[in-house]
Amino acid sequence: MTISKADVVAILRARGQHDRAGFVDRELPDRIDPSRHSGLLAMLHIDLAGLAGSETA
Repeated sequence: MTISKADVVAILRARGQHDRAGFVDRELPDRIDPSRHSGLLAMLHIDLAGLAGSETA
């Protein structure tokens, strides 16, 4: 399972966290591996269940 970076960036921008959104946009790949980036996703309070529609096999 991977998550679209664009979805994460959109969530952060909707929250008004533009600096964090910019960091994610610059530093992470287009498809984010939750197991590899779990710490960052947790710190950003990204709900993986809410992003289930952006999964790819």
